[in-house]
Amino acid sequence: MKASDLFVKCLEEEGIEYIFGVPGEENADFMMSLEESGKIRFVLCRHEQGAAFMAEIYGRLTGEPAGCLGTLGPGATNLITGVADANMDRAPMLVLTGQGASTRLHKESHQVMDVVHMFEPVTKWAVQVIHPNNIPEIVRKAVRLARTEKPGATHIELPEDIAELDTSATPMIPRRFRRPVPADKIVNQAFDLIKNAKRPVILAGNGAIRKRAAKQLRIFCEKTGIGVASTFMAKGCVDMDAPYCLYTVGLQAKDVVSCAIDAADVVVTLGYDMVEYHPMLWNDQKDKRIIHLDFLPAEIDEHYHPEVEVVGDLAHALWMLNERVDEMGGLKFDLPNQAAARRDMKLELEQYKDDDTDGLIRPQKVLWDARQVMGPNDVLLSDVGAHKMWIARHYQCHEPNTCLIPNGFCSMGFALPGAVAAALVHPDRRILAICGDAGFLMNVQEMETARRLNLNFTVMVWEDHGYGLIKWKQDNHFGRHTELDFGNPDWMKLADAFGWNGHHVTRSRDLAGALEATFTESGPSLLVVPIDYRENALLTKRLGNIQCPI
Repeated sequence: MKASDLFVKCLEEEGIEYIFGVPGEENADFMMSLEESGKIRFVLCRHEQGAAFMAEIYGRLTGEPAGCLGTLGPGATNLITGVADANMDRAPMLVLTGQGASTRLHKESHQVMDVVHMFEPVTKWAVQVIHPNNIPEIVRKAVRLARTEKPGATHIELPEDIAELDTSATPMIPRRFRRPVPADKIVNQAFDLIKNAKRPVILAGNGAIRKRAAKQLRIFCEKTGIGVASTFMAKGCVDMDAPYCLYTVGLQAKDVVSCAIDAADVVVTLGYDMVEYHPMLWNDQKDKRIIHLDFLPAEIDEHYHPEVEVVGDLAHALWMLNERVDEMGGLKFDLPNQAAARRDMKLELEQYKDDDTDGLIRPQKVLWDARQVMGPNDVLLSDVGAHKMWIARHYQCHEPNTCLIPNGFCSMGFALPGAVAAALVHPDRRILAICGDAGFLMNVQEMETARRLNLNFTVMVWEDHGYGLIKWKQDNHFGRHTELDFGNPDWMKLADAFGWNGHHVTRSRDLAGALEATFTESGPSLLVVPIDYRENALLTKRLGNIQCPI
């Protein structure tokens, strides 16, 4: 068969369901082969960056890779931001790019650049196909590496002349392997440290939202009562209503929940990535006794020097701890400081639930209403900006993977294309993307993709006519900010131009009803809210004066 046909058959064998992208001339043979596939759906996007974000969200929601596709040169460079975001946020992804004929890659040539080397820093593996017979091994390795903990992006480049060659090779049959599990001896050491602690606390990171890991974590917490503070990307690893849920940490300042970590004598980290929340922020004195449970050994850092490292499958490690708790007849700890931190943070989450304002609406009120409208399994996606900080602090979750926040690479423009993928994966759930007016317009072109696919989801834009997070940071540091204001389109005309439903809410008492209405409409909906970012400075002042509860 033709090499491009073989490539597609290998992807089919791997169970790839979606490829999102913008093809070019150098992808022509591959696209013709893909069109013949009865198993893989190609989603035509309006920008390669949007395609990469779609593939990222598919990967985060399913645990399986999707493809994102671009041509050579500018198509590949347009992909790279979304690819870097997926890789640093641990989402499995296949990056597929075309390339000029291998006969012209050794010299100056139209649109040719070294794409493979460009992708190496932001992927787990990047390779060029130089012989059609290598395709089965390359695809098998790329998918295996993308799925292997910790998941990430892998890149395959297919030159146009290689794609059209004949080959007698056949696809490899995927064989899954079981992840290694920790040794009993090291789990015993970790358990001894936990059972002898007075005030242990759990700091859960991105790895803890794997379905099996979250299940075992909840069992462990039910047996021990130990509280869980989650990073932004670990929301939902335990139910927000559980008494051991301590909500979220990760703001670059002391918060109420930080008090529980301050008081702890042992910190158990689960699937923790310091790319999200640097240990210097919670272990500045380097005096915490740390137990590291993760798929990989700990990153070296002077503020993160674990006493015990339990390396292996995280769910299995937690199961092993649960077995030991049962053998002991249970564990009991006196954790009034954690209960007090949960109590005080819960009061902050509820503070403005009945707020009634006109003109500008407080972030706290918006997120309270959003949480009431969204069901336990519905999915909220956050873009990057000041709104992300409020979502991280005030939008809590019942289940894993129901609040998707980019918090490793932190790229703006993530939420709108991400919502497209979320709606494809979960057409039966409510999907809400929250964006700033800056981030939304970075990938506004994917409004057309959503309309063409006739997807049902809502994008809420928090309008402040500026780069609000940068203002917030500059005001805190310098007492003023540089020129960061901009104009916006007529939002309702924009919605109409793309065939979206449009809503503009300026009274807080109308917000919940308007949001509820968007989920009864056919097709995508835009909901614009003028946001009261005067609350940013008030939160900064509040965080600077936190007094830990006793």
